[in-house]
Amino acid sequence: MSKQYLSCGSADNAHPTDIFSLAVTNNQILSASGVSALKVHSTTDPDFPLVQSIDEAHKLGCHHIVTDGNGSRSVSVGFGGEIRVWSCHDGTWSENKTASAGSARSTDIWAIALSGNGQYLAGVSQDGHIRVWDLNANGEQIRDYETKGSFGTCIDLSVDGRFIASGHENGSVYIFSTETGRMPFSLSGLVKPVRAVAFSPGGKFLAAAGDSNVIVLYDTSSGEQVANFSGHSAWVLSLSWSHTGEYLLSGSFDGKVKVWSVDTRTCVATHSETERAVWNVKWLPKIGKSEGFATAGASRSISFYREATGG
Repeated sequence: MSKQYLSCGSADNAHPTDIFSLAVTNNQILSASGVSALKVHSTTDPDFPLVQSIDEAHKLGCHHIVTDGNGSRSVSVGFGGEIRVWSCHDGTWSENKTASAGSARSTDIWAIALSGNGQYLAGVSQDGHIRVWDLNANGEQIRDYETKGSFGTCIDLSVDGRFIASGHENGSVYIFSTETGRMPFSLSGLVKPVRAVAFSPGGKFLAAAGDSNVIVLYDTSSGEQVANFSGHSAWVLSLSWSHTGEYLLSGSFDGKVKVWSVDTRTCVATHSETERAVWNVKWLPKIGKSEGFATAGASRSISFYREATGG
């Protein structure tokens, strides 16, 4: 069964360079690119206007930005290695220098993930280490997990905070327990660099994808590979789960955005309005019965889509 998502607008030329990362709150979308400023657009206004430009956030540009579950805290990491923590008050973002004190020294961190309550920040480094900081304790480092030393390209925290997953340049995918500090699973199935890992909302599945052009679905209780999603013709760069966990969104270097049904293991929608890389995709908060998502990449614009509800 196919689904239809209609274009409902865009923030054209949101950045002067490729947009590498998106982060979503209940009413805003934050974006990061190869320039120093972070941009904040409204997602509740039909024109998706720019509501804030966080200038000079990262001197050399920013490659990852994340938000917590209630939209009060955001963390970004720049190409210069600096990690910055931001707090939102009355819709305006400003740097929280107290929370970022400890994490800002970790210049080798590449990808980051933030717990739902905004307290814990996880980062994976260029030498494959996974570090966790408590942002409510002045950014104190509380964990350091060691992998096999391959460049850490992506990371995610399960919604309940019990697990951390990381993807690496050598194709490795690891799951760590935050409760025991141990690694219950080293997952097989991807032999080329991994670009995205994402836990399902209920934590039952972990999706991973990258330069193999396929998306692999793992059962987190057993570590077993339970499904492969094939359809992209180039690297899969980004993954995002719908809020119910029924659908998985993917963006690729081939310029296509796909929506996958986890139940039927099939692609139910494809958008191919650009031939340029889609670096990041994110589901948006649900409006009524209608789900939507945002995409961004080499087009330098943020595109918005909503599900066609049929009336």
